[in-house]
Amino acid sequence: MPKYKRILLKLSGESLMGDKQYGIDPNMLEKYATDIKSIVDEKVQVAIVIGGGNIFRGLQGMAKGMDRVQGDYMGMLATVINSMALQAELKKMNVKTSLLSGIVIDPICSSMSRSKAIELLDEGHVVIISGGTGNPFFTTDTASALRGVEIEADVMLKGTRVDGVYTADPEKDPNAIKYETVSFDEVYEKGLKIMDLTAFTLCKENQLPIIIFDMNKTGNLKKVVNGEKVGTLVA
Repeated sequence: MPKYKRILLKLSGESLMGDKQYGIDPNMLEKYATDIKSIVDEKVQVAIVIGGGNIFRGLQGMAKGMDRVQGDYMGMLATVINSMALQAELKKMNVKTSLLSGIVIDPICSSMSRSKAIELLDEGHVVIISGGTGNPFFTTDTASALRGVEIEADVMLKGTRVDGVYTADPEKDPNAIKYETVSFDEVYEKGLKIMDLTAFTLCKENQLPIIIFDMNKTGNLKKVVNGEKVGTLVA
């Protein structure tokens, strides 16, 4: 039986690239959709927020002289593209999926509202929430925390290419030690980089636990939802 009944799954846009330099790898898209379907089949309510870094990042545009607000809105549109791609893949697998957005784009998606999202989740839909918070200067991590709190998720799952939180970057430091569990306060004290401070504080203040895990390993998502010790729990 699943340990968590309603989850907010955060996926990075970069993860959709697979081995490509940019854009969406169809194989990675299919893999993620298959893993998501596996927990939907167990009656887990799933809301998803995807980043847009595989297409465009507002901060990268600003570094080249672009106006930050304009760049952030472009980034929000990138998240809509990724969300539409995942929605299409899930629908191919006969998974009921609805797309909401922090920015209204008729006729592609409806505007995000708490009541609408919860109603769709209760009806068995996977709810993909695109468009960030709908405001510039906020990351998709912050959007994920916000949406997780809004829909009263049991947990926020952050799928990455690393299998948890370490004392240092495991890709650079072979002596880095992985945490199985860590408190919100310890993350602050030790300066561990999990997500931006606004997102992290939002989770802490609303007592929304976070699990960071390797989404690229097939079956990990189902293991996390079923309560197996995968990744790092921040609570």
